[in-house]
Amino acid sequence: MAGTTAEYISHHLTFLSSGEGFWAVHLDTIFFSIISALIFLFVFRKVAKNATSGVPGKLQCFIEMIVEWVNGLVKDNFHGSRDFVAPLALTVFCWVFVMNAIDLIPVDFLPQFANLFGIHYLRAVPSADISATLGMSICVFFLILFYTVKSKGVSGLVKEYTLHPFNHWAFIPVNFVLETVTLLAKPISLAFRLFGNMYAGELIFILIAVMYMADNFLLQALGLPLHLAWAIFHILVITLQAFIFMMLTIVYLSIAYNKADH
Repeated sequence: MAGTTAEYISHHLTFLSSGEGFWAVHLDTIFFSIISALIFLFVFRKVAKNATSGVPGKLQCFIEMIVEWVNGLVKDNFHGSRDFVAPLALTVFCWVFVMNAIDLIPVDFLPQFANLFGIHYLRAVPSADISATLGMSICVFFLILFYTVKSKGVSGLVKEYTLHPFNHWAFIPVNFVLETVTLLAKPISLAFRLFGNMYAGELIFILIAVMYMADNFLLQALGLPLHLAWAIFHILVITLQAFIFMMLTIVYLSIAYNKADH
């Protein structure tokens, strides 16, 4: 591990990458994204496999509450068929939550464990990587286009971005620019909101960990209660960010599926 404070922080903010520049692939982000997905699938598969119509266990009760809660949100906000959107919303919420929850693991634990295998750099929180959040948001972007075409057709898609908000042929260029900016702002804001909050949370954990390296005993003693307090508060943050990402996905798809002809 790095010695100075600056080196320590830089070390923890460096990805395990393959390649350089724009085409660099963050291997740690991919790995922990897959691990998070497998955890989600394992838990839900286990509950579905052992589900009983009798008295359910605590885990089944908890999962059923989440499923019903998400289904209720989709029912209230999306007025088309929920066969795809409801499972998508459930997957988004649970997957993002598990990825966010990795941030609660002490910042030195996973990098030091990886160092035993000769891996010198490791960032374990996928949602603190803009590449991961943009990747998910781009998927939402294509789903927005898909549901717009599904509900209004290709001609409806063209009208949506050329005859709104000003319904006159002379304003087609203005409408196109305005609607294109609005469309692109959705996935970009979706990605940066999640990334910004999780990156800030990760950075605060790192800064608190730096306190343990201080020569001042008071700072070292203050590190533990601060770490505990931030971890408790961060549970709310990771849950809220997963909810916001899911809710905005539902709302954006609902707006795209709106059959009203403007």
